[in-house]
Amino acid sequence: MESHIKDINLWESGELKLSWVRSHMPLLEGIRKDFEKTQPFKGLKVALSIHLEAKTAHLCEVLAAGGAQMYITGSNPLSTQDDVAAALVHQGLNVFAIHGCSEEDYFQDIRRVLEAGPNVIIDDGGDLVTTLHKEFPQLLDQVIGGCEETTTGILRLKAMDAAGALKFPMMLVNDANCKHLFDNRYGTGQSVWDGINRTTNLIVAGKTVVVAGYGWCGKGVAMRAKGQGAKVIVTEVDAVKAMEAVMDGFKVMPMLEAAAEGDFFVTVTGCEDVVGPEHFLRMKDGAICCNAGHFDVEVAVARLKAMAVSHRPARNNIEAYTLENGRTIYIIAEGRLVNLAAGDGHPAEIMDMSFAIQALSARYLVENRGKLSQNLNQVPAAVDQEVARRKLEDWGIEIDHLTPQQSQYLYGA
Repeated sequence: MESHIKDINLWESGELKLSWVRSHMPLLEGIRKDFEKTQPFKGLKVALSIHLEAKTAHLCEVLAAGGAQMYITGSNPLSTQDDVAAALVHQGLNVFAIHGCSEEDYFQDIRRVLEAGPNVIIDDGGDLVTTLHKEFPQLLDQVIGGCEETTTGILRLKAMDAAGALKFPMMLVNDANCKHLFDNRYGTGQSVWDGINRTTNLIVAGKTVVVAGYGWCGKGVAMRAKGQGAKVIVTEVDAVKAMEAVMDGFKVMPMLEAAAEGDFFVTVTGCEDVVGPEHFLRMKDGAICCNAGHFDVEVAVARLKAMAVSHRPARNNIEAYTLENGRTIYIIAEGRLVNLAAGDGHPAEIMDMSFAIQALSARYLVENRGKLSQNLNQVPAAVDQEVARRKLEDWGIEIDHLTPQQSQYLYGA
């Protein structure tokens, strides 16, 4: 066993968190029992880079129960929970992650995971896959494939594939219905506002919230803001998504206009410099900015720091930047993922579905080793349906089924 964690003595606190999520993630518990019997990953090394908190740790337990030798790191320095990392090491898993580490140490931990020579990749945002291709090309031949669960990561994979740089099959987990329809919308919507509310201790009702980006995550953030009584403005670059926002009852305008109106700004785009200097200068005194996209580049914090005449800690996990015009702009969690860097991430029941897709997609890759003809692969409909069926059974909900005659009418079979 290898590890690079803060303190193994924190394991009891991490185990307490794990015990809680196990009791609220019945899909993964069912899959764990299946994997214990079938051992789909026996003799294989699995490298995993996902926000390292209790729900992710449970996924690691499930994969390990299926025979995998796990090599684990986080996908964001501020989302790693040191006690959870310690709990996994206490179980005998290989973990390389420390909360609040430097960017250099973050990538060094990714390298430590990859040096093990993984056969299966479980990624969140693409850092594991891109580092493997750039720095460890000698290890590519032994990789069966991988799974990517974020919009940002899939965009990076598509760019790699278009350039001919992607060298093994990847399952596009984020595109699965049981992932993006629930994780991105309901999970992000709830966890983002959980992070904002607990960090600021301010009311949302009656204020103006600017949501940058109206994909599934942005829809969830806007919906929950509206539910808390906020007036919501959406900014977009996609005309169709902008139409959706209008028809969902939200104002739509350019960020330059919205900057003067917002009290809270939440970026959910996957792009850089969505909120930049020109926007900071137009913001109200006391405007609060945060990011719910994967990387800490959507709110241009470094540029804000450069243009500020002073900055100071305003509250735990909030920095205040005062500009030449006398106005102060607040940034939550250094512009990193607000729901994880300032909260506990998505609810356990939501991640139960997402991680069930991850686990079953990883099994699909192993079962179809050498048979996949392309590098970018959608999650099979049968996997999506299996997760949905398991979830409905857990809820005690029954649904109708097509009769043979109805199936013949619709599908001719």
